Amino acid sequence: MPRSAVIGLGKSGIAAARLLRREGWEVVLSDSNTSETLLKQQQELATENITVKLGYSLEFNEADLPQLIVVSPGVPWDIPVLVKARELGIETIGEMELAWRYLQTPPWVGITGTNGKTTTTALIAAIFQAAGLDAPACGNIGYAACEVALAAKQPDWVIGEISSYQIESSVTLAPRIGVWTTFTPDHLSRHKTLDNYYKIKAQLLHKSQLQVFNGDDAYLSKVGLSDWPDAYWTSVKGKDFLIGDKGFYIEDGWVIEQLSATSTPEPIVEASALRMVGEHNQQNLLMAVAAARLAKIDRDAISRAIREFPGVAHRLEHICTWEGIDFINDSKATNYDAAEVGLASVNSPAILIAGGEAKAGDDTGWLAKIQAQAAAVLLIGNAAPAFAQRLQAVGYANYEIVETMDKAIPQAAELAKKYQATVVLLSPACASFDQYPNFEVRGDHFRQLCLDWVGMKPMQI
Repeated sequence: MPRSAVIGLGKSGIAAARLLRREGWEVVLSDSNTSETLLKQQQELATENITVKLGYSLEFNEADLPQLIVVSPGVPWDIPVLVKARELGIETIGEMELAWRYLQTPPWVGITGTNGKTTTTALIAAIFQAAGLDAPACGNIGYAACEVALAAKQPDWVIGEISSYQIESSVTLAPRIGVWTTFTPDHLSRHKTLDNYYKIKAQLLHKSQLQVFNGDDAYLSKVGLSDWPDAYWTSVKGKDFLIGDKGFYIEDGWVIEQLSATSTPEPIVEASALRMVGEHNQQNLLMAVAAARLAKIDRDAISRAIREFPGVAHRLEHICTWEGIDFINDSKATNYDAAEVGLASVNSPAILIAGGEAKAGDDTGWLAKIQAQAAAVLLIGNAAPAFAQRLQAVGYANYEIVETMDKAIPQAAELAKKYQATVVLLSPACASFDQYPNFEVRGDHFRQLCLDWVGMKPMQI
């Protein structure tokens, strides 16, 4: 029996281990952490003949090497053990690549980009499903890709949200349709340079048969047709702003399809059918419609799905209204660009809750947006002192370090009344790992605290 090692006991790692086991591999799943939850999973997986080693980092006994190593998305690709594995000639791949190897019958839509991936992926999946297709969303959203590969029946389409980490560890993944939403500096602590980050993202699009790009993105529009001569481009600004002679744009309130220089422009759906606020969501809408039309989905299914689309949890998610003040959860804004978009999308003045584990990046635009639209800023987490200094440096004085979400909510409500702000916005501009396991748990905590504050019963999520 061939031997494999899976690193990381998250949802992806467990699904990868189960898939390998089903395909006849001996599996050792390891995680450097240990906890009650992990111990419980260890016992459960033991009944499936999957060995789990906790508090353990993979080591090599050269007399007994695994033939394959599968890495969960959160594990850095360049840690010493993986560098060593590749030097030893051990095949090392990501969980997404493993799923692809057993899921090549259905075509894939692969969505990548710095921001906008999750909304675009969810919207594409909703449209495909409205058309009666079995099209699960997976990757960074919904299921782990290997969970889809484990299903008894292969789906009609696979809709994958694919991060740079997952592209980096996927050698052969080749979607039918590739979508690139935005490109700004992020994850540079891992990818080192912007150019390297771009090249990693580009790998996915180069391997895609059909390509869709956000033509309103400053960086992508600059590389434009010279890098991507055959792509379909999108623009919320109208036909005159379309890069090249084919793509999707908004004109007179409609999403218009132009499939070639000589084809007749065709209206597909009213842009106002999407209930989500912000120009960036109009861009996401265009890319989702483009993917659907390239997959030959009819206009009725597209229109129905968009009208019914509820939005995405943790991305400008309206939680509740208290005394005329909207509480909005934008926990997924884990970098400056996403947080800037979050502030731009809500009514001002707003009370902003920001902070967490800071990332490298340019905060200029975000700080300018705070000066223009935030009545006050409440700072939480490790980044709070540094953010306070940055705000002070640009002459913004109305901030307060409150440290935790528990303290932020009542204070935000009080300040909203004081400054007649109509919005309390959690848009952290930071990762969550200083105080929470992930941005979802952070957003859930915000939601719960808001609902407790306004005296509502917790919603089922």
